[in-house]
Amino acid sequence: MSAQSMQFSLRGRRVLLTGAAGGLGHGVSLALLRQGAHVVALDRDAQALARLRDAAAPTFTEQLQTLQVDLADEAALQETLARLTADAALDVVINNAAIYPSKPFDAYSNDERALIYRVNVAAALQIVRAALPGMREQRWGRIVNIASITLSGGWERLQPYVESKGAMVGNTRALAREFGADGITCNAISPGAFPTAAEAIHPDLASYERMVLERQSIKRRGHANDIAAAIVFLVSDEAGFITGQTLSVDGGWIMH
Repeated sequence: MSAQSMQFSLRGRRVLLTGAAGGLGHGVSLALLRQGAHVVALDRDAQALARLRDAAAPTFTEQLQTLQVDLADEAALQETLARLTADAALDVVINNAAIYPSKPFDAYSNDERALIYRVNVAAALQIVRAALPGMREQRWGRIVNIASITLSGGWERLQPYVESKGAMVGNTRALAREFGADGITCNAISPGAFPTAAEAIHPDLASYERMVLERQSIKRRGHANDIAAAIVFLVSDEAGFITGQTLSVDGGWIMH
């Protein structure tokens, strides 16, 4: 079932999505709009944001707000969040943005490691902190953190990225426990190998795709609607009794 045909209405919900214009984010943004959400789309790529606005127009133009923000810039992000939360609560936060440089473990500098942590983990927590007062006041909120199949092992040259995704799974569980009494859920989604620009780090894409299909139970590549469907469910009213969980959306690659 595609996200377009789902019945989990998000009408009137205000959703902040990071990494909203590229990779999987573009498709997730459009799926949220189709379900009636007001989407605040954060991305550092101005051209990708323009493409998202074009794809949303004219039907969803009034539901979409796009903001060019680099999550590596803590002060700029804080200023943006202060503006966004001044007048209305953020009902939903989806921490999707991440960076994923690929090199051997001993080739990463301390500055590179700090940048990966800043974008992939610290910025997500900064956003949650900003949204939390509004969620607590209305006693309803949804947080979804995007993890990664790489956390299950089997990938080299990505150690700081994998570390950051492990932190996000841990944060998901900690925040779920801490916020549950306030009517706020926090879950994670672990995508499998989706055909996005992130795959450019693999030198032989044809061989990589064969490997992906061999390891998946479902013999097709994933697409944005597969992730979007899971997100739409987890941020809906119907998922209010699910929290602290990590859902793999990977075609049956990793099974727990």
